[in-house]
Amino acid sequence: MGRTMKKRIATLILIAIVAFFGLRPVWNQDVWTESYRKLVMMIDKIDQNYYKKVDHEELTYASIRGMLRTLDPYSNFLDPKNLATIREDYTGKYYGLGIMIQKHADRLMVISPIEGTPAYRLGIQPGDIISHIEGESTKSISSFEAMQRLRGEKGTSVNITIVREGMEEPLNLNISREEIPLHSISYAFMLTEDIGYVFIRNFAETTTDELQESLETLKEQGMKKLILDLRGNGGGTFIQSLEISDEFLSKEDMIVSIKGRNKLYNRELRAFYDRQYEDLPLIILVNQGSASASEIVSGAIKDNDRGLIIGENSWGKGLVQTVFPLSQDAAISLTTAKYYTPSGRSIQKDYSQIENFLLNREVPEENREVAYTASGRKVLGQGGIAPDYEVKFSYNILTYNMLARGLFFAYARNFAERKTPLSKTYVFPNGADIPLEDISGGRKVFSADLKVDAQILEDFKLFLREKKFEFEEDDFNQTLSQIQQELQRELISAVYSIDAGTKIYRLNDPVIKKAIEVFPEAEALARSYKKGS
Repeated sequence: MGRTMKKRIATLILIAIVAFFGLRPVWNQDVWTESYRKLVMMIDKIDQNYYKKVDHEELTYASIRGMLRTLDPYSNFLDPKNLATIREDYTGKYYGLGIMIQKHADRLMVISPIEGTPAYRLGIQPGDIISHIEGESTKSISSFEAMQRLRGEKGTSVNITIVREGMEEPLNLNISREEIPLHSISYAFMLTEDIGYVFIRNFAETTTDELQESLETLKEQGMKKLILDLRGNGGGTFIQSLEISDEFLSKEDMIVSIKGRNKLYNRELRAFYDRQYEDLPLIILVNQGSASASEIVSGAIKDNDRGLIIGENSWGKGLVQTVFPLSQDAAISLTTAKYYTPSGRSIQKDYSQIENFLLNREVPEENREVAYTASGRKVLGQGGIAPDYEVKFSYNILTYNMLARGLFFAYARNFAERKTPLSKTYVFPNGADIPLEDISGGRKVFSADLKVDAQILEDFKLFLREKKFEFEEDDFNQTLSQIQQELQRELISAVYSIDAGTKIYRLNDPVIKKAIEVFPEAEALARSYKKGS
């Protein structure tokens, strides 16, 4: 893009900012005119007098970011790259290769190709290392940067270099980008004979449709209770949080209210339909990574006494952003309102103490407002959604370091390639042997409660030493349960499927174990809710 064109775009963006703010009657026009004059004069002085040429677009972008930074942590400038990514996430599709990637140390590793995509058709495999993208090394770039480089316009191509264990020479591939669906629901399966499980990773335009389809399938498989996992779900589109809540609430029940300085944003939003799942026993899982739209859903369910919340205190984002375009490929995401749960509480965490905010330190109970649910249960504001049952989980430092280097994943792939026989029969917790199809070398693998025995653990230790990963035997033994759980998931994923490995991992998840334990209480809430509807 030429210098003149960039200057023209920068000017148009400044004009858009003036139009956006200047038309608001709450602004003192004299003050605003003087402020704008100073801004334009500053940019002009830089352009005329700075010792070297400046990029007008970058200068304007920096000015906008600086202004928004004085407001709150969630008002942001969306440059072309960020805006494109947000559009992809919210519309539920992008153009790319169709691979899930993750950075392990300095290696960009393929976790899995998505079935039916260009990457899948070309035979890209889990464990492959993408060493170069368009001839540039991937060692120093993040997973996000790699994702940006792999995505692009429909029909365009990208060159990647694959390094695969056991292959003497790197494999150079030229791959055409195609439309790839971005699913909000990563997993939906039956945990037990009557408990369904759905994991929602974000809220996008397709989320409600995906959930309805998943629930219908689970219902056909015998679902009578549901665990809705919102852990790590940082939010997404506001409207989808309303529609997801509506799936489980009776018509006219309050979901959320929003209040802003501009009266256009002051609204009470209620359930619009009577749905078939409004009396389904429900437990929602949250943690510190659950924010925004996730908190609207969990807050609506909790404050209406519709179900239980289990896990950790959620993040505490009770602000609503509206996206305002500044040009064709730039916009601002501006905080326009606060939202309040049905009990009338704001769950927004105080961000004036920036260290406490960024480290997500819990707000002392005495500093939080008190409200009450429909049945009189005490709930707290100013610090996220507190669970009915708190179950915390964190990795031991040794396990964390193994995960960061991708050692569980790498070992499982190595294990599968060697076709190492498992030393015993593995059974479901209820005692029923359910063999999966015959895979790799005539070996049968049983898909539940696989115990990582001493033979596998010793083999894993040998693998760690070969990879020059240092550890103390005492530390290994103290972390044994976590190591076994991670190995179990990756081994089943490697020799059978990622879905099978995930299901086993979830069954051993302490948060899910607690949810299964307290389902009688969730069932009682569902019965009481139905009577009161």
